[in-house]
Amino acid sequence: MKPRYEQPDVSDGTTFGCFVRRESAFDFAWHHHREYELTLITEGTGTRYVGTTVERYHPGDLVLLGPDLPHTFASEEGEGTAEAVVAQFRHDFLGPDFFALPQFRTLDGLLTRSARGVRFGCATGELRALLARLPLVEGAVQTVVLLDVLRRLAADTTATPITGPGYAPAPGTAVRDRIDAVCRHLQQTHTGPVHLAEVAALAHMAPTSFSRFFRRAMGRTFTDYVNQLRVETACSLLTDTFLPVTEVVARSGYRNLSNFNRRFRELKGLRPTEYRAAHTELS
Repeated sequence: MKPRYEQPDVSDGTTFGCFVRRESAFDFAWHHHREYELTLITEGTGTRYVGTTVERYHPGDLVLLGPDLPHTFASEEGEGTAEAVVAQFRHDFLGPDFFALPQFRTLDGLLTRSARGVRFGCATGELRALLARLPLVEGAVQTVVLLDVLRRLAADTTATPITGPGYAPAPGTAVRDRIDAVCRHLQQTHTGPVHLAEVAALAHMAPTSFSRFFRRAMGRTFTDYVNQLRVETACSLLTDTFLPVTEVVARSGYRNLSNFNRRFRELKGLRPTEYRAAHTELS
């Protein structure tokens, strides 16, 4: 129930990993590792969980996640093949002081910001081509291509943090085990009734104590996190189906239309009908 610690494979002849992840679907697999992770979605849609933040992803989405930042990518049900280009590397993969050199100051700043995760929106065609090339080349060429990608990303002024400032990427083991048991449970059950006492029991805590614990650990309230899960589910239903809003409300876990509308607008800045119309125009 806790995030699995992963030790990414590194091929002989290099000091970092780069590969294409292609599966029938990305399953929910909450995990963390010591490496930075750069992920470009090339096929499929779904939900990205990073720290406290839950967001949908689409082809072209690009993120950089810092070390020990719990995360997972989960495909939409029935979406079909899922594919991503992934590069994983440690801060010292080119030597302990490489990023401390003056000419790499902007890259070091990018890596520092990745502690909260950084999203770059939809990657340009040129950037996608560079990332797609990464698994196909080897040795010095592969390293140069990765540095070129990081250089371009460090100069991206539209990049935004993924998690809130209240989130600690590497809480203590006991805290992380409890939080991750809760997050996995909610990922599976948030569209139904969510009872605080039942969830608190997963963390072996009384409801009042659990509420305080969750807010300290996650930087947001338990209710806010559940609403985020439900609104992202609603976004998927609004853009991928023709279900009426009243049915979207029910399938997202809400029992009250006015509460759903209020929560949706707080998180998305639009009414559900406006969100659907805007996404349809972009399709």
